[in-house]
Amino acid sequence: MNKLKKTILFDLDGVLNTYDGNYNQNYIPPIKNGAYKLIKELSQDYKIFIFTTRNSLIASKWIIENGLYEYVENVTNIKEPAYLIIDDRCINFNGDYEELKGKVDNFEVWYKK
Repeated sequence: MNKLKKTILFDLDGVLNTYDGNYNQNYIPPIKNGAYKLIKELSQDYKIFIFTTRNSLIASKWIIENGLYEYVENVTNIKEPAYLIIDDRCINFNGDYEELKGKVDNFEVWYKK
């Protein structure tokens, strides 16, 4: 029986690679330690999409160079329907707008802490 896999959208910069805020449109930083293993493992039970605003050809080349091509089903800059979105620049909304305002005002990306 084929199990319908849920989709996980992974942001590229700052999640799967060593991006530190210094953007270069022609260069994608190296893969982070542990990212390959995680993507490989999750791909067994989930469809893996890479979500990035980068040029899709450059992102696809990075995926191939890092051996992720057999685990990643798509590269997109569109917020696809997904079970989960994993991003370094996001806030989880818990239903409380006052708390959300504080999270927005005090947000700091993990690599700047």
